[in-house]
Amino acid sequence: MTDKSEKTHKTDKTNLIGRYALPRAGKRIRIFIGEAEEWQGKPLYRAILELAQRQGVAGATVTRGIEGFGPEHHLSSDRLPDIADNLPLIVEIVESVEKVEELLPLLDRMVQRGMITIAPVEIVYTGEAL
Repeated sequence: MTDKSEKTHKTDKTNLIGRYALPRAGKRIRIFIGEAEEWQGKPLYRAILELAQRQGVAGATVTRGIEGFGPEHHLSSDRLPDIADNLPLIVEIVESVEKVEELLPLLDRMVQRGMITIAPVEIVYTGEAL
């Protein structure tokens, strides 16, 4: 007779969520821009988020930095109100390799000042319901 607590559950490393098997390969886009940057009359970070939504990206996050500088080495800091006019922002998107490849040319047109980085990631959880 076996005790239920002694039973081991076989865990398969691949879970099916939606139409994707997890874990799966993806890419992370990080876009480093200044808060004052604009695209067609609106804040650039918001324009990037709207683009990501239209392109069907699962999600994107904007993080506001408290201090930083860009290629011109002009320091922006929330400690000193007179130089807090262009705090650093990072827009981060994690998506499939294919979706990232579709987004890059569009982002390249939009980001006139800043930096875009791409890094490989392993997507292990998407938060989608089974």
